[in-house]
Amino acid sequence: MDLLVKNLPFILQGLGMTLALSLTTLLFVTLLSGILGVLATLRFRSLRILVRVWVELFRDIPLIVNIFLVFFVAPLAGLDLTPFWAVTVGLSLWGSANGAEIVRSGLNAVPRHQWQSAAALGLKTWEVYGFITGPQALRAILPPFVGLLTLLIQATSLGALVGVGEFFKVGQIIVERTTMMEGWNPAFLVYGAVLVTYFVICSGLSWFGRWLERRLGRPQSRPAPEAAAAARAPAPQLP
Repeated sequence: MDLLVKNLPFILQGLGMTLALSLTTLLFVTLLSGILGVLATLRFRSLRILVRVWVELFRDIPLIVNIFLVFFVAPLAGLDLTPFWAVTVGLSLWGSANGAEIVRSGLNAVPRHQWQSAAALGLKTWEVYGFITGPQALRAILPPFVGLLTLLIQATSLGALVGVGEFFKVGQIIVERTTMMEGWNPAFLVYGAVLVTYFVICSGLSWFGRWLERRLGRPQSRPAPEAAAAARAPAPQLP
């Protein structure tokens, strides 16, 4: 424990970087997923095609390749991104592609007569999504979307590969400094602390998702097959 206490300021600095990276990424992914998911359900074919291209492009590229592409290609395009923002953009591209599919499938699972009733009332498009179909789709969207956000928090550790001083990178540096002098025991201690910290953060997000799910309440009627399938759908796996 003396090792952790001695390096506490350094560890807290890495933890702060991980939290900042996680919060920024989750914010971008949530916004982009919502926008792209809604666009994918509109009746404009050109918009649906553009969203489909986005989804297929970034969902099928390995996550680490997304990060490297942004990190190395952005300077060639005249964008001076720091490693922090390169990782944020890389994670957001991959997360938004997967999140858009979750949102689209949740909205499409809302029974067709709900859309028709809203149209018959003469509601505007944003009113239909905001007050009629959106709240119903949220129950199906929430479980897999929280799973996606949990994966993204774990994936912030990939930032170490491009030099972001996040929590895992800090642990790695401490281990490299001490194992040569004190053997392998510090590695178990430091990586154990890293494991527990990621577990606490991800468990907190999962608990919040379940709490929000309970607050939304259960559907009043038996869910449509597509809604049930969307709720049971496993979160995307990291490529």
